[in-house]
This record gives sequence, C-alpha cells and structure tokens, in this order.
Amino acid sequence: MQGFWDERYGREGMLWGAEPNAVVADIGAGLPAGSVLDLACGQGRNAVWLALQGHDVTGIDLSPVAIEQARRLAEDTGVAVDLSWGDITEWDPAGRTWDLVLLSYLQVPPDARLVAHAKAVAAVAPGGTLLLVAHHRDNLEHGVGGPQDAEVLYTEDELAADFAELEILRNEIVERRVERDDVQGTAIDVLVLASRPA
Repeated sequence: MQGFWDERYGREGMLWGAEPNAVVADIGAGLPAGSVLDLACGQGRNAVWLALQGHDVTGIDLSPVAIEQARRLAEDTGVAVDLSWGDITEWDPAGRTWDLVLLSYLQVPPDARLVAHAKAVAAVAPGGTLLLVAHHRDNLEHGVGGPQDAEVLYTEDELAADFAELEILRNEIVERRVERDDVQGTAIDVLVLASRPA
C-alpha cells in the first residue's frame, strides 16, 4: 500500500487540492480550538485547514511522499502541524488522547479497518469527538469516482459496530458533487460523527 500511494502522490501532485474536504470544513468550523489527530492525513489539506482554525494538529500517514507534501503545504500556509510517517494499524499513541480524531477517506481492507478504527476510538479524549468521512459501498454502483474495490468501502452497519464504544451522533450517507478531470457526477460517501462522554 505504501508503494501505491507514494507513486500516486509523486506522480499526480496534490490529488484533491489544498482545500479541506467540505464535510470536515462544515463540522470543523463549529468546534472549539483543541487538539486534533488526523489519521491517514494524506497530503495534509484537512490538517492544515484545522491548524488555521486554531487547533493543535497531529497528522500521520503511511506515505512519506504525502507527509513531505503536507509539510510543504503547512509551511507555505504558515501553520505548524506535527506530521509523521507511519502505518496507523501499527501506530502506538502511548495513551495520548485528542479532542478531535479525524478519519478522512481511509482505504484499507476490513482487518486493517478494524484495527485502525479501534485505535481511533482509543484516541478520543473524554468529551472529545470522532469524525469519519469515507466512500460508501453504494458508490460502486450508484456514484462516481472513488475506489472500485468493495473491501475498502464502508456501510453504516459496519461503522456502527466499529464505533459502538462511542455515542454515535450521526451515521449517514452524504452526497458529494465531483467535477474534476474526466469525472463528473455525484459521489456517495458516509459520515460518522461520534463523541465520548466527558
């Protein structure tokens, strides 16, 4: 997986631009400044935007190419983001927790998904929030773009089970307009917003 993403990031540059995901921006705009963990942060577009909102952001990604691009984006934007390279299924937070844990379009097989989501749950501080946005499995037949492998796509039932330890506030399909390159249409995503009681 690392080789795939290194090659893709190196070849295509900023795949999704420097602006944050619309769902992340919408929900993130209403959160008080605090600590944020962006798991699988990619090229840093969400991490950098959250830092601009006053958050203390830590980002981790499997691809060192993406991490270097994220560092450049943070530097060009004038914000500090703690970015590091690592496999989140093997990453050890050493008991640290964050006010917001973000998972944006993580694409891993089911066994790795379970490990990553368990680590994400453990990283949510008391009173903290978990936000996930990802490609929904319905996107394969009814949406545009995204991975074409059902194993790395999500359903509401799977996510409800993965995050059952938290209080799930939202677990729903959201649609996203896609207009780039040769892809135009509506993508079908899934959004989970959950919290840990204080």
